[in-house]
Amino acid sequence: MPQLNPTPWFLTMLASWITYALIIQPKILAFITPNPPSNKTTVTPSTTPWTWPWT
Repeated sequence: MPQLNPTPWFLTMLASWITYALIIQPKILAFITPNPPSNKTTVTPSTTPWTWPWT
């Protein structure tokens, strides 16, 4: 079963993970969001209970 032989694919997997860890990941982590979340207080709406006609 040749698909169980890791020799041809191990170096490809290793190179892709090294590329991800050393090149792509720092660029993604350095990204700053253009609209940072603000510390607004949440406003709870005032609600009135529903009056059911059959009660």
